[in-house]
Amino acid sequence: MLLPTTLVGSYPQPDWLIDRARLAKQVPRVRARDLWLIEPEKLEAAQDDATLLAIRDQEHAGVDIITDGEQRRESYSNRFATALDGIDLDNPGKTPNRTGGSSTVPRVVGPIRRKYPVEVRDVEFLRANTGRMIKMTVPGPFTMSAQCQDDFYRDDEKLALDYAIAVNAEIKDLFAAGADIVQIDEPWMQSRPQQARLNALKRALDGVKGTTAVHICFGYAAVVKDKPSGYSFLPELERSAVNQVSIEAAQPRLDLSILRQLPSKTIILGVIDLADPDIETPRTVAGRIRAALAFVPPDRIVVAPDCGMKYLGRNVALGKMRAMVEGAALVRAELA
Repeated sequence: MLLPTTLVGSYPQPDWLIDRARLAKQVPRVRARDLWLIEPEKLEAAQDDATLLAIRDQEHAGVDIITDGEQRRESYSNRFATALDGIDLDNPGKTPNRTGGSSTVPRVVGPIRRKYPVEVRDVEFLRANTGRMIKMTVPGPFTMSAQCQDDFYRDDEKLALDYAIAVNAEIKDLFAAGADIVQIDEPWMQSRPQQARLNALKRALDGVKGTTAVHICFGYAAVVKDKPSGYSFLPELERSAVNQVSIEAAQPRLDLSILRQLPSKTIILGVIDLADPDIETPRTVAGRIRAALAFVPPDRIVVAPDCGMKYLGRNVALGKMRAMVEGAALVRAELA
């Protein structure tokens, strides 16, 4: 199919599952178990139910490549990052965040090692509950290395490479468990391009057999309001082994000529503005897709929102998702 549709990863969690009002004020880097509204012994079953809702919403909207909506996560990164050896969970650290403040983050006190597969049950549950293609997301090694206080390595590259080894093992297990696509979330590559290390991404993909994606963005629309109109780290990604690159294009009104810098990659094109509470029309979405076709052929475009949808209301997210699917169908029909 030309112009398949997908989510970047997350979908709104139900109001009965998590304290959405408190979640809206933060992107947790350490565990935030007090956000969950379900008692611990029933939480996994409740998260399964929420995942089924996310899957069915995507299917009913007509999305082609399904995610689990990241219903079991307090943020895109913290569930994996805090499951690793080498982290002092009881005494977290502090780092500057992307908005000029500081964040409470994992504190590294020893070698970063993966103790066990973190998301394998998640992908098995997703695989068992949809017949469509599925995608799982994992936080990237550079982003995790930027979201921690390093009291052990004192060497940024060694730290990122050990995170990469952990991510590499996780990706291989996710493919073995049934994932069709695994996406590495690396938003901090965009925010810190001078420090970003492609060696870590290369190590995370070493020996991986399967379709891989990397998501880079300017931050959640709920948190970051003013965004640049161009990316600074695309040529480096063109030289990487990743198959797909997820680009935020709608909210920042991206100059799409920049996509020429990725001549061999499939573009996961952001066509849904997550800062706008109004639901796009399919015609608006189709126009955003057509604009990209001036620089990328249709067989190298996957249609998606700009970023994760978790901070939207469910009705808004569902409406935007339907508009995305219908807009892609309009352009697909024109191409046919």
